[in-house]
Amino acid sequence: MNICVFCSAADLDERYVGPAREFAELLGKGGHTMVWGGSEAGLMKVMADGVQQHGGRLVGVSVEFLRAKARRNADEMLITKDLAERKAQLLARADAIVIMVGGTGTLDEATEILELKKHGLHTKPVVLLNAAGFYDGLKQQFQRMEQEGFLPLPLTDLVFFAEDGVGALAYLEEQAGVRP
Repeated sequence: MNICVFCSAADLDERYVGPAREFAELLGKGGHTMVWGGSEAGLMKVMADGVQQHGGRLVGVSVEFLRAKARRNADEMLITKDLAERKAQLLARADAIVIMVGGTGTLDEATEILELKKHGLHTKPVVLLNAAGFYDGLKQQFQRMEQEGFLPLPLTDLVFFAEDGVGALAYLEEQAGVRP
């Protein structure tokens, strides 16, 4: 599968780096391609290193103003003119989406992907990888949105919350009909 991973380009604490390494290893050993923001920094680098080290492919989609930070040895690297084009390309090249820990950029990507899915503009499975409980508050907010009628479809149809990489990949492979 081509799995789009949204995550931070910041250097983070081991409680986030460890789960990223584990998930990257699972992707690589599973023969999957990671489609990601293309950065050679922070959690993006950790993920790219791990996927490549364990035999997976890398398809990066960077943006012109971050060109200097793009990974040089990706299997494929596309440079887009702006963030909107970048997000569109990431979604177009992916069979599934995993949202890992991140800041405002990751949150922006997550909410856009979920909004598009909510309106039926894509049907790709979306996973929030809740490393170290990072997305507990967001999960609670989504549950409230569902309970109070803000979501036109069940939350379980919109996004799957995984506590670890094994659970995230198992869900994606099940959704895609892939047998381990």
